[in-house]
Amino acid sequence: MTQPADALIVVDMQTAFVSGTDAVPGAGELLARVGELLDRAREAGAVVVHLQNDGPPGADDEPETPGWELYLPVKPGPREHVVRKPRDDGFDATPLGEILVAAGVRSLAICGVMSEMCVHATAKTALARGYHLLLPHDAHGTYNIPAIPGVSEEVPAHIASRVAAWSLGNQPENTIPTASVTFAQL
Repeated sequence: MTQPADALIVVDMQTAFVSGTDAVPGAGELLARVGELLDRAREAGAVVVHLQNDGPPGADDEPETPGWELYLPVKPGPREHVVRKPRDDGFDATPLGEILVAAGVRSLAICGVMSEMCVHATAKTALARGYHLLLPHDAHGTYNIPAIPGVSEEVPAHIASRVAAWSLGNQPENTIPTASVTFAQL
């Protein structure tokens, strides 16, 4: 049985990445899985943190552009937060760590995009800080990795996501489906 999570970290579920023609592969399914996690976390009264990446000028996630907006609705309150971040790691130069410590969080689930970048960086720091980590394999995604002539063919997004999770080592529970994740209120 998987340990319940005290918090859900939703990484960069921004309009540019999960809607339209430039969405990550499988965006519809990813949105459904993240939505399930959000519903269960809210119902349990767990801490929810939406990370929102501030991309550079001209990027799809440049602040205050349509692509930068969070795609899923936020229910602001004492247990649900939006944290803007300037770098891949959601803990770096943000109040994420303070929010989790203040709430007494010990176990967290992470979902969102991009598996090998912001999800991975945030998960790696969470592990380094001693959190029990749930990273459901069907609740994070990324883009296909382009082919490099003479090196490799294109790497499908679902393989890139799996490799990113695997590279975190054996501490996180990263082979569980969204359906196995439960939440507890602190």
